[in-house]
Amino acid sequence: MALVDKHKVKRQRLDRICEGIRPQIMNGPMHPRPLVALLDGRDCTVEMPILKDLATVAFCDAQSTQEIHEKVLNEAVGAMMYHTITLTREDLEKFKALRIIIRIGSGYDNIDIKAAGELGIAVCNIPSAAVEETADSTLCHILNLYRRNTWLYQALREGTRVQSVEQIREVASGAARIRGETLGLIGCGRSGQAVAMRAKAFGFNVIFYDPYLQDGLERSLGVQRVYTLQDLLYQSDCVSLHCNLNEHNHHLINDFTIKQMRQGAFLVNSARGGLVDEKALAQALKEGRIRGAALDVHESEPFSFSQGPLKDAPNLICTPHTAWYSEQASLEMREAAATEIRRAITGRIPDSLRNCVNKEFFMTTAPWGMMEQQPQVHPEINGAAYSRVNQTMVQAIATGGMQDKLYT
Repeated sequence: MALVDKHKVKRQRLDRICEGIRPQIMNGPMHPRPLVALLDGRDCTVEMPILKDLATVAFCDAQSTQEIHEKVLNEAVGAMMYHTITLTREDLEKFKALRIIIRIGSGYDNIDIKAAGELGIAVCNIPSAAVEETADSTLCHILNLYRRNTWLYQALREGTRVQSVEQIREVASGAARIRGETLGLIGCGRSGQAVAMRAKAFGFNVIFYDPYLQDGLERSLGVQRVYTLQDLLYQSDCVSLHCNLNEHNHHLINDFTIKQMRQGAFLVNSARGGLVDEKALAQALKEGRIRGAALDVHESEPFSFSQGPLKDAPNLICTPHTAWYSEQASLEMREAAATEIRRAITGRIPDSLRNCVNKEFFMTTAPWGMMEQQPQVHPEINGAAYSRVNQTMVQAIATGGMQDKLYT
């Protein structure tokens, strides 16, 4: 009797340890089909054929978690999303069964990845599908600034007569030769490298600043590396942004850094809107410190010229966060997202995932990160696994310090 009671107490302790643990996704004839939801879209025609034998796929077409159906919040184990919805810690806590989020795209600044990791939710992105489109769009913006095609088109639409040399000089004022100009790239990852290769073909002298890359990349690309942001801004005739947005580089381009740029330089941003202080940019455009700017991303989206600090800024080209888009890129990203969901269902999280961006938070802060993984047999159907609990956790329970042990 005493032995039974002892085992019962041990099991109760383990139940308390595992109370906040989200199990691996259960899949098979003995379990209900997992629910996977597309949060901010309604077209699942690409994803469904890839997942139909494993999961039920639903769409929400929501712009916030308040618009998501209660069934999805309670039962969805997987979620796919674009950039039009934001998931904060408060939003993530509403999902009771969620184990994986796929950001259909490269950026994931609209997801609190640290909070997701602490809640046991893996976050993955699709980093490579739209590299070519983003690079091509960036070059289009750069060429537009140098050759002023947008403004020339507007002049003709407004009925401006362009015939004499004097009229051409007036309407094309500011057009510049590209060869020999210095293009400075802030960030030289996939899209930055693709832009560098394209820009060299047009005659740009390409330099880049990226403190996260190891030495040697500049040699393989045939470009120049600078080791401070100040050096890049000082040397560049055109600055193009190609870095992720995080808590360290918000408003990287601000009044102070703009003053370090060459007088009359161009600025291009096809990365993330929060990298640029739009108030400072608008003022610099009005004062002529920046000759022209082209933005595909904005601090507030969807962007509108009718409001915000850029509404009356001159020499500005804006597009609605579409630099990534082509039919081919969209198809490839959606296929990759569904395939990653499939890995999560048939494998183990996060070990089976290819592009998990919050694994460091997932493994160090999630409660099961302190338990030995048993990849061969799922813990819920392997009774022996209960005897292999990390001794630190058991000692923490005995001393009443479980909370500190689990989250330090």
